[in-house]
Amino acid sequence: MSKLFARIGRGRALQGTAAGVVVLGLLLWWLMPLGEEPPGGTITLSTGTPLGVYQKYGELLRAELDRDMPDLDIALQNSDGSQQNVQRVATGEADFAIAAADAVQSYQLADEPGAAELRGVARLYDDYVHIVVRPDRGIDSVADLNGKRVAVGPLRSGVRLIADRVLEAAGVEVDAMADGIDTAPGRLQSGDIDAFFWSGGLPTEGLLRLAETYRFAVVPLEPEFVAKLHSADEGMSYYRATTMPKSAYKDIQSEPVATMAVSNLLITRKDMDPRVTEWLTRTVIDSRDVIGNHVHSAQLVDVRTAIYTEPLTLHAGARRYYRSVKP
Repeated sequence: MSKLFARIGRGRALQGTAAGVVVLGLLLWWLMPLGEEPPGGTITLSTGTPLGVYQKYGELLRAELDRDMPDLDIALQNSDGSQQNVQRVATGEADFAIAAADAVQSYQLADEPGAAELRGVARLYDDYVHIVVRPDRGIDSVADLNGKRVAVGPLRSGVRLIADRVLEAAGVEVDAMADGIDTAPGRLQSGDIDAFFWSGGLPTEGLLRLAETYRFAVVPLEPEFVAKLHSADEGMSYYRATTMPKSAYKDIQSEPVATMAVSNLLITRKDMDPRVTEWLTRTVIDSRDVIGNHVHSAQLVDVRTAIYTEPLTLHAGARRYYRSVKP
């Protein structure tokens, strides 16, 4: 009798082991597109300036890609920002990059080299335009920037594109400087400049650091001004009126600030390996919460909105991933 129970016990143990193997196999099949092994090779990802959201997001994304695709080497490239990132991807200097939709559209409208080869991977999150000023300079509007020392961002940055357009629409001339988020906050606090433009996710690390030691102010961009930009040029159609919540920078804002936002895209080229692009797209979506713990704006990445990468059409690999998770 005891031998019978022993045989039954061993049989049930084997059945349990077999069931576990089946479950594990199904889990691996679900995690791996079409049951494939993760792709390898080398790719470059162009990010942004130190202390900017692009750079932080890129560093965290690389860590997640290393986990999902251990045989894929990811080289990060710092950049001036969106305009340089678009140019790098279009001309093959980088394989993937983060760029604002207005910079992509501007590159296309100018028919720059490789513009027709650009493709979208995912819509990520929105950049908010900040006009950060010293509170002791009497700057309460864009018009008050006239004649002031203003950092408008590096030459090939997305913020430079926005600053130039805002100042032109307002008919304002400034003493322009090329500082970005890495140096402008310190120069504002020391009094070397009166104001600076920044376009980034909320909150931006460089501004959080400034808020710890200096009480800056943020100048509004009213909805009427955004409408004026829309009517001035078709290249400004991706700007939308919004408000910067007072919670963005603790103890700095007592009320929400009117401003404008533009969506950020993860972009690549038409000739990028579809398998790599599919796997990368999966990681971008699946890592939202992990990255969002460190980059607040990344919490807004969502599979339902990621497909809207206008003005770019989706890359074939990205499209394959979105179809695989379509309800």
